[in-house]
Amino acid sequence: MARDLESLRNIGIIAHIDAGKTTVTERMLYVSGSKHRAGGVDSGTTETDDDPEEQERGITIYSACVTFRWKENAINLLDTPGHVDFTAEVERCLRVLDGAVVVFSGREGVEAQSETVWRQADKYEVPRVVFINKLDREGADFYRVLDEIGPRLNAQPVAIQIPVGMGPPHVSDPFVGVIDLIEMHMLRFSTEDDGKEVSIEEIPEELVDDAQSWREMMLEALYLISNEMMELALEEKPLPVELIRQVLREGCISRTIQPVLCGSALHGMGVQPLLDAVGYYLPSPLDRPAVTGVDPKRRDKQLQRRPSTKDAFCALVFKILPAKTGDLYWIRVYSGSLTANSRVYNPNRDKKENIAQLWQIHATKKERQGQVQKLECGDIACAIGPRISITGDTLCETRDAIELPSIQFAQTVLSMAIEPENTTERKKLSEVLDMLKRQDPTFHAVENEESGQTLISGMGELHLDVIKHRLTRDFNLNVKFYKPRVNYRETIGEKAEVTGRCNRQIGATQMFARLNVRFEPLEDRAANVIVLDQFFGEGDLPDELKVAATEELRGRALGGGMIGSFPLTGMRISLVGGEMHEVGSDEVAFRIAANDAFDQGLQAGSPTLLEPVMRLDIVTPEDYMGEIVGDLQQRRATIDSTESRGAMTGVIAYAPLKELFGYSSAIRSLSQGRAGCSMEPHGYQPAPEQDAESFGF
Repeated sequence: MARDLESLRNIGIIAHIDAGKTTVTERMLYVSGSKHRAGGVDSGTTETDDDPEEQERGITIYSACVTFRWKENAINLLDTPGHVDFTAEVERCLRVLDGAVVVFSGREGVEAQSETVWRQADKYEVPRVVFINKLDREGADFYRVLDEIGPRLNAQPVAIQIPVGMGPPHVSDPFVGVIDLIEMHMLRFSTEDDGKEVSIEEIPEELVDDAQSWREMMLEALYLISNEMMELALEEKPLPVELIRQVLREGCISRTIQPVLCGSALHGMGVQPLLDAVGYYLPSPLDRPAVTGVDPKRRDKQLQRRPSTKDAFCALVFKILPAKTGDLYWIRVYSGSLTANSRVYNPNRDKKENIAQLWQIHATKKERQGQVQKLECGDIACAIGPRISITGDTLCETRDAIELPSIQFAQTVLSMAIEPENTTERKKLSEVLDMLKRQDPTFHAVENEESGQTLISGMGELHLDVIKHRLTRDFNLNVKFYKPRVNYRETIGEKAEVTGRCNRQIGATQMFARLNVRFEPLEDRAANVIVLDQFFGEGDLPDELKVAATEELRGRALGGGMIGSFPLTGMRISLVGGEMHEVGSDEVAFRIAANDAFDQGLQAGSPTLLEPVMRLDIVTPEDYMGEIVGDLQQRRATIDSTESRGAMTGVIAYAPLKELFGYSSAIRSLSQGRAGCSMEPHGYQPAPEQDAESFGF
């Protein structure tokens, strides 16, 4: 798929749930000529939501890729989910994208998941443009949403369009088009053909002053980026349109500013200028910095790969779709080229992989647009043939290897026990769960051989609900499901210093080891356990004995705590002293002493059960605030803040996950269906004593 890299755009559509991401994608495909008819989310006819679960629920669950052309640009577009339970799909897509379109609802504005995806884009330093959608809805307010973006997201939005009217057709001043502040004209969109026809008109006389004022604000932001523009302005010379777009592009790519556009994707209004903005302002692969990785044989040595076919090949696996004919590996090629029927090296697994076929991705596994023989840097495509690679692995040349940073996913917060009806189903269930784990990095499954049950874990109730439906409907498994349970963690509440000993007679040998170990709680309770391999304090030990002791401590730290064998988090373990004898003090003795110290350290450090806490973003009419706040208090929630959001009131609160089962239904009941809520993992806090007692501690 050889392409002109300057005209290639690898972009994603990201937003809060129901902001209109999939509708934006659908209208882009339609106005670009890739589809003859625009599909609808409610009717289940969109290109990217082709899974039955997505069509039934009217939401995106799995990221999907579509490729199309707009004018001189080739666009690889990834449509992503908005629900927090499927945030891993956003994470993996942003890891490989060059730019993003962030969609906000003109009525709801900046919502909880809007903040999450914005932070994810910041994490991967992804340039972005903003599209304020749904301006044809009752209560839509472009200017309110624009004012929210800066302070709530720590962003620098710069409006390059303003709407002409806002609201549905029956209001006195409905949304009919946009004013382009760069070329200073009005764009009116035909509602009869879903926005394919765009007419350019003079700005209405009553809006000229407003448009001029907003243009000046746009230019003021650009003067801070471009000395050339500043000089032309001081000399009162005209500013060329090409220069304004060039400076907007520089500011967008450097993430100094975010150009803001507006429209109504449902009716195709504003979608064509948005596609133009993707070409004008978002980066090509050439505009992005070289990717950095490490030499697999010398991990202290950093390596770089430029977006060039002259550099050695390297790519990242960012998604796997299991299929009977061979798993589909979605990859982003960062440098070099890759041909079908070749072999590549996976440094993460230290294995070679076959690349049998290469396909251009279109939507999901059910449609592949076409088989290709070669990929080049910048391409996002699908490879068939690898067997052992997983999401986040690097594929590269054997002789010029590089290992790129992997993709880090959030920890699961909710579990559910499942059990096959009979032994025949057990093997089939195991195979299906293995397949689902390859597809979804945030899904975990562990079988308990004693009880015959399998514990599946995910990111929330909806995540587990989708998994349940897949097991029963897609794979026809006869499985019993049990009530979901919270994924607790364990830590220590206070500092402790203990002495582990080994003083055993084994055969004719008297084994001896003494090990002083310090246990300290970390401020971040959700952080991984840190076992320091440095040696502090009195005495010293040979390196092989220190290594044996720290290995044993790390192994024990991975094995769970004392209360309910839950994963341990948020503590630092340090060796502070030790003693050995000339005879009988070997690695085995120090492993025994480390085990003894570990048990003592957890006991002396005041074992503490931690429960996951969720951040709630609630939007409700003021009339229902009392009922909702009262209900939150009964759920052990802490109210962080309240604020006015147009005609609604926003509430930010923190509550234990254990108290939030079925909360989305409860809040609808409390507000007669008029309030909404989204939640995301926030951290961990000590659980009530009765929770620890329920595990017999």
